[in-house]
Amino acid sequence: MKILIADDDAVARRLLEALLKKWGYDVLVAGDGAEALAVLQRPEPPPLAILDWMMPAVDGVEVCRRVRERTGEPYIYVFLLTAKDGKAAMVHGLEAGADDYLTKPFDQAELQVRLRAATRVLDLQAALIAARERLRDQATHDGLTGLWNRPAILEELERELARDRRQGTATTVVMADLDHFKRINDTYGHLAGDEVLREIASRMRASVRKYDSVGRYGGEEFLIVAPGCDTECARGLTEGIRGQIADAPVTFGGCLLPVTISMGAATLHGGLSGAAALIQTADEALYGAKRNGRNRTEFAVARAEAAQPSLGGSRS
Repeated sequence: MKILIADDDAVARRLLEALLKKWGYDVLVAGDGAEALAVLQRPEPPPLAILDWMMPAVDGVEVCRRVRERTGEPYIYVFLLTAKDGKAAMVHGLEAGADDYLTKPFDQAELQVRLRAATRVLDLQAALIAARERLRDQATHDGLTGLWNRPAILEELERELARDRRQGTATTVVMADLDHFKRINDTYGHLAGDEVLREIASRMRASVRKYDSVGRYGGEEFLIVAPGCDTECARGLTEGIRGQIADAPVTFGGCLLPVTISMGAATLHGGLSGAAALIQTADEALYGAKRNGRNRTEFAVARAEAAQPSLGGSRS
């Protein structure tokens, strides 16, 4: 574990550094409070810090106070070391945000035990953060494909439409549906169907731009939100997706399963229509793709508010 020590006394600093390295810590060194503060304000600061109270420029208490003003994660566990003794000094240091307090000269065994306690606290915090992130991921992602789930992809769409209204840009929504997916389930079983959905989801993620969003809308339907994408952009995007899916069958249990996808793309300029109307436009275009032979994309331009589709007849 990384640990920062800050002390303007070079001899004391070197002794503490040698001791911590002996105990297996990865040690960073600062010669004063200003240098320590710079290290602790990095995007990924060390999780542990031992600060001398009395330092030039910025003392340990002020460093601690400024660290506690920092929002976000991860938490930094701070020790204060000082020659000051007495309850008043301890209270002052703890009120500034220190987690622990040792007077000089400190007992090595006591410091080691307190560092172990600090490590347990930090490990517990890391476990809680990991658990929270897992819950957050489960709440926003589809369990089978790993894509955004329906509420999350709709939230992404609302966010992009709000941006369009502010900036006058275009967003394209693509409704996509696997062709004859029921045949796969009926012929090869639902495990095969699950594998097809996972593989198609992976290919779709690989085919879109890094700032596009892909979600599982329901069953074998997918919704793609492509910000800053006009109709011409949508043609290239959907053709890339269609080709990635149609050009290589999905392998399952030694069988090669040919899969194709039909898509309806609706482009809206300026965010002047709601998400529901835009999705409806894309959905109607998707039905047009199904009627016109599948394994293709139909394109529509969403009208402001009315969102009536204007279908093209081109095959992607």
